[in-house]
Amino acid sequence: MGKRDAWRLGVIQSALDGKVTNREGAERLGMSRSQFKRLRRQVRDQGAKGVTHGNRGRVSPRRISEEVRARVVELLTGMVKLNDHHISDLLKGEASPASVRRLRQDRKLPPKRLRRPSKHRRRRERKARRGTMVLIDGSPFQWFDETGPHWTLLGAIDDATSEILTLTLRPTEDLHGYMSLMCELFTRHGVPVEMYGDRSGILIRNDDHWSLEEELAGTQDPTHFGRMLAALGVRFIAATSPQAKGRIERLWATLQDRLAAELRLFGHTTLEAALGYLPHFITQHNARLACAAADLVSDFRPAPRDLDRILACAYQRVVARDNTIRVAGRWVQIPPGPGARSFHKARVEVRELLDGRMLVLHPKHGLIAEQPAPGADFTLTNRRGPRASRLSSKTDAPGSPQNDERRSPKPKPKARTSGIRAYTNRSKPKPGHPWKKLFVVPPSIRSD
Repeated sequence: MGKRDAWRLGVIQSALDGKVTNREGAERLGMSRSQFKRLRRQVRDQGAKGVTHGNRGRVSPRRISEEVRARVVELLTGMVKLNDHHISDLLKGEASPASVRRLRQDRKLPPKRLRRPSKHRRRRERKARRGTMVLIDGSPFQWFDETGPHWTLLGAIDDATSEILTLTLRPTEDLHGYMSLMCELFTRHGVPVEMYGDRSGILIRNDDHWSLEEELAGTQDPTHFGRMLAALGVRFIAATSPQAKGRIERLWATLQDRLAAELRLFGHTTLEAALGYLPHFITQHNARLACAAADLVSDFRPAPRDLDRILACAYQRVVARDNTIRVAGRWVQIPPGPGARSFHKARVEVRELLDGRMLVLHPKHGLIAEQPAPGADFTLTNRRGPRASRLSSKTDAPGSPQNDERRSPKPKPKARTSGIRAYTNRSKPKPGHPWKKLFVVPPSIRSD
């Protein structure tokens, strides 16, 4: 019996002894007179037990079953660490996160991740429509095994709803992975208005080198990724800090906690198995955690028909005398043109597609040659031309389509020393120098 019940029992016993009236007892206990009279009858018939609630000591009808409790304990003590909310989701809501937490605390098990104190941040309002802004990023992590190698998970989410649009796994964060991500995003959902990412050299130019053509144009040439977005009419925003794109950064914390645990829990330890499980995980994640957009109108635009040509690395080349062009060891034979003409010395554009095909485009005749993919394990990367060996590593942009056309930078002039050279950049004549001697006009040229 607690203090509250003991206090009630004392007042009710005084009423039974005739020391206080029912009205006075009800006022002392802060209840109505009818309720006080009901408790008085229970104490008179049952004794001190009449003060306590009738459900005390009974099992709650909402108590989870022993089978579910055993399943919760099994997940809590298993090899794969899961948080309380994740276990509740895996059990389809049969046990609430609070119930899982109580069972974990009863067994004195620590939580998977300690809670950190919240930090002050300014909230950025979501976009009103789907497709207005898409956030992209990559997260290296040990997705398959805690002792295995790191793989990079590339993903894209919508800013208005926080739904995962697409995910893919790559050994590293590379151009091929981002182009595969864009191809699936544009094909399944459409082309967004703008994309938000970090300042990786794959996405934007981070070097200070300007070629002569760039200086005349007044702007640096974009990377392959930037050129593709410009061709699709998509604006790219480069974040200056991870906190600026906090929604996708919080997604990585969720995926490193849940996706990695589910891959290990269900035995998906290979790349093929993980890629096959990603669509199911995306569907379940969006159904539980995605929110509705403020405006039901979507800003996604249909992808163009020549999307495969746009999602390609483009290079400018001059056709050789034997009507071939070369790109990083690969060469394409150009067939005769109209009237069996030769394309020697013609400037063409070579596009290396995501699937490995290589297209040669003439500014007047269009597609003039095509080469099939070299193999199934083809990886698209930035190719460099024959003059790449003369480029400085400090001025070479890794993702730029023009880094095989730029010349090596000019050497910097030496710093001038102190003295007269600092002002005139000329040596001071010696005392015996002819310039120091007095000039005397010869007699032959003197005027009378």
